[in-house]
Amino acid sequence: MNRNLERILPRVQKPARYTGGEYNAVVKAKRSVEVRYALCFPDTYEIGMSNLGVRILYGVMNQVPWCWCERVFAPWGDMEQEMRQEGIPLYALESGDSIADFDLIGFSLGYEMAYTNVLNMLDLAGLPIRAEERYDLAPIVVAGGTCAFNPEPLAPFVDLFSLGEGEDVSVELLELYRRAKGEGWEKEEFLAEAAKIPGIYVPSLYDVTYHDDGTIAAITPREGAPEVVTKRIVQNFNDSYFPVKTIVPSTEIVHDRVMLEVFRGCIRGCRFCQAGYAYRPVRSRDPEKLIAQGIASCQDSGYQEMTLSSLSTSDYRHLERLCDGLIEWCEPNGVNLSLPSLRADNFSMGLMHRLQKGRKAGLTFAPEAGTQRLRDAINKNVTEEEILQSCRTAFSGGWSAVKLYFMLGLPTETDEDVLGIADLAEKVYQTWKESTPDPRRGVRITVSTAYFVPKAHTAFQWEPQITEEEYQRRVKLLRDHMRGRSIHYNWHEADTSMLEAVFARGDRRVADVIQRAWEKGAKFDAWTEYFSLERWLEAFAECGVDPAFYANRPRAKDEVLPWSRISTGVSTRFLWREREQCYKGVITPDCRKQCTGCGADKLYPGGKCDAE
Repeated sequence: MNRNLERILPRVQKPARYTGGEYNAVVKAKRSVEVRYALCFPDTYEIGMSNLGVRILYGVMNQVPWCWCERVFAPWGDMEQEMRQEGIPLYALESGDSIADFDLIGFSLGYEMAYTNVLNMLDLAGLPIRAEERYDLAPIVVAGGTCAFNPEPLAPFVDLFSLGEGEDVSVELLELYRRAKGEGWEKEEFLAEAAKIPGIYVPSLYDVTYHDDGTIAAITPREGAPEVVTKRIVQNFNDSYFPVKTIVPSTEIVHDRVMLEVFRGCIRGCRFCQAGYAYRPVRSRDPEKLIAQGIASCQDSGYQEMTLSSLSTSDYRHLERLCDGLIEWCEPNGVNLSLPSLRADNFSMGLMHRLQKGRKAGLTFAPEAGTQRLRDAINKNVTEEEILQSCRTAFSGGWSAVKLYFMLGLPTETDEDVLGIADLAEKVYQTWKESTPDPRRGVRITVSTAYFVPKAHTAFQWEPQITEEEYQRRVKLLRDHMRGRSIHYNWHEADTSMLEAVFARGDRRVADVIQRAWEKGAKFDAWTEYFSLERWLEAFAECGVDPAFYANRPRAKDEVLPWSRISTGVSTRFLWREREQCYKGVITPDCRKQCTGCGADKLYPGGKCDAE
């Protein structure tokens, strides 16, 4: 370890974030590798190490014998200050080497409020933040993750984006880079060849022009660049890589447990949900394979908790069979099995009895809207009676805590829909009174509301976000109508959600704002300790950019959207039809009841997904 590093670690919070050396971390001899990849997560160690995608890519790339993939996380403010004072550049945990010495630097982008950390990490490594100012073949800056489906706000900073699932495309990119490095290519030659790999978007190969009103006139590919870049998916998910031998952190992290990935994609089609559309088609793993992976992961890591991971775990066809197989091993070995947020329309008595064998943590349901009219408009496909029946099942089984998640500001929402949230919470309370076997224990019903953010590649990508003032009015309206000491109401602050809306649907002009805000001190914008709305408003003003243009403006059907050159496999025609169905109040059945013709099945072998 660097002596300067040894000196500063006792002066910072949680020094174990910065030391490396964890169990199962991969260390290779530098002389034995040809390509080095710095896998960066633009947030703290505790959050990054809780990300299953990071663990999967780490394992996949380290299986390549001539590649060494190392982890990098954003240092907290105290550590960053010490590093800058001591002249210590941002380094990878496995080797301690500066990431500026690596061949590729890859950022995992899971949420928009981490964008300034991308710039800060590049700067802390001593690298220019703008791609056009990094002239050499090394390092190439890569970005992927959910936010890459609208890459434009970060386009000036990133050399190339990897769209969709990274297991296969990452190895293909590594192989191309190995060849480029061996043959001494220039950076421009490498980027031109990388753009030929399906799923790779190179922003410098596309020119953007604008109308006088600020909307985009055209996004024009240069010679050799594809007209549309379509995301990649893992074709054989059942046999794809899973990190059974995963890194065991030396300090506590957010999700300190085995995360067992049950399936990818979602059958539901909620019209607001970017992940639900972007990760289609549905692909699942066999229950026997999942049971073996879960047991092996616990045995290797020593974890005493396992959770089933997916967008909608209770939609897994073999869930009860899977739970039975896992509980048979978990129960005698003292391992708790838990499920994330559940669908309120398929929480069964059988599932409840299986969960009872572990700890009775609180259950979480996400009705999203307070009235049936609005749930139909957003295609939630769940009824009030199904919600209450699920709560009745849980309460009769001895549960005494339920969390209910909603959104405010959804398209077509009225005050009646807002007040419907309070009415539904009261009905859940009455359901507890009628069905609990032990009323002396009491109940805690937690209602949480988020500020709706329209996202790219969804049926609501054309919709405006309501203004902050209107959001606050609706919060107050709901708060004033919440009744009962057993019902607790939490709401998301508006400031960060407004910025999220700007970034989620922004174009390349937003990049100047991100850079200016970073220059003024912005970083860790998802953390209240660091976030400053005033700083961001100053940056918008100094760059001559109106945030309302991106957040609060409806888009026309024929408007060229910043992500128009990106495809998730779901057709724009289908998304527009879903938007029209919202305003008609018409639901679209889930994929298992009827193929909706979204187009994503064409990405799958034989044109048929697991949902059918």
